[in-house]
Amino acid sequence: MLRVAGLTRRFGDHLALDDVTFDVVPGRMTGFVGANGAGKTTTMRIILGVLAATAGEVRWQDQPLTQDVRRDFGYMPEERGLYPKMKIRDQLVFFGRLHGLDAERAAARTDKILGRLGLAERASDVLETLSLGNQQRVQIAAALVHEPIALVLDEPFSGLDPLAVDAMADLLREEVTSDVPVLFSSHQLDLVERLCDDLVVLSRGKVVAAGAVSELAAGPTSTYRLVVDGDAGWLRDVRGIQVRDVAGGTALFDVLDGAVEQKILQEAISRGPVLEFGPERVALSDVFREATR
Repeated sequence: MLRVAGLTRRFGDHLALDDVTFDVVPGRMTGFVGANGAGKTTTMRIILGVLAATAGEVRWQDQPLTQDVRRDFGYMPEERGLYPKMKIRDQLVFFGRLHGLDAERAAARTDKILGRLGLAERASDVLETLSLGNQQRVQIAAALVHEPIALVLDEPFSGLDPLAVDAMADLLREEVTSDVPVLFSSHQLDLVERLCDDLVVLSRGKVVAAGAVSELAAGPTSTYRLVVDGDAGWLRDVRGIQVRDVAGGTALFDVLDGAVEQKILQEAISRGPVLEFGPERVALSDVFREATR
């Protein structure tokens, strides 16, 4: 497990990070979100050893993270750092060799990843001849080529079209074994909600929300949504609830009596088909707004 423990970072009088603490669990993708200037990139740079922390530490497998271990991490910085006049395949093999792969393994990994990203036919092209979206794909390939033990990705989906996002997301899922923790930042909350298992929300240098996406988006447990094949207006006469809204067969209501929701479900079933029933799910964008307010 990758653990960020009490990270604090000052730039002069500016407190960029204030006791930031969270875990990145192996085999799970953790979204790292926050407004511009919240401290996401600073946190990632400290994890990778590019910046030093004023206080706190980063731990790996419950031990202080060392530079030797960091060499086996995969990192995609927000400011891209590939060689524009070098051929794509040559530089990916080069990066693989820098991380300790032998020539044969580096070439095999390069060919596999380029194929998965739809770039096999461009392998001999110079990087700068590619579109910005395809250059982005090569950047993620560089972070993956050496079979990293952890992944830290700063805005990996920025500027990509939906097909490229799907291809990259599929590749990440393929690469994320049960041993590999993945942390990535993004401003695209819909993607974070679709791809991530866990979420960390940063605001003004502090963690303001963290946990499983499914739990954070579950919403208040007292708010329920019912969808029936018919009119749900009868809910207005049920005691122990407060109806928020009814539109045809769709109703949203708050449970005031902890046992009444099962009675409502039984009543709905007796009246006809029930298409949906359960706690109301909150959009991740609403979770973000509430946490950073």
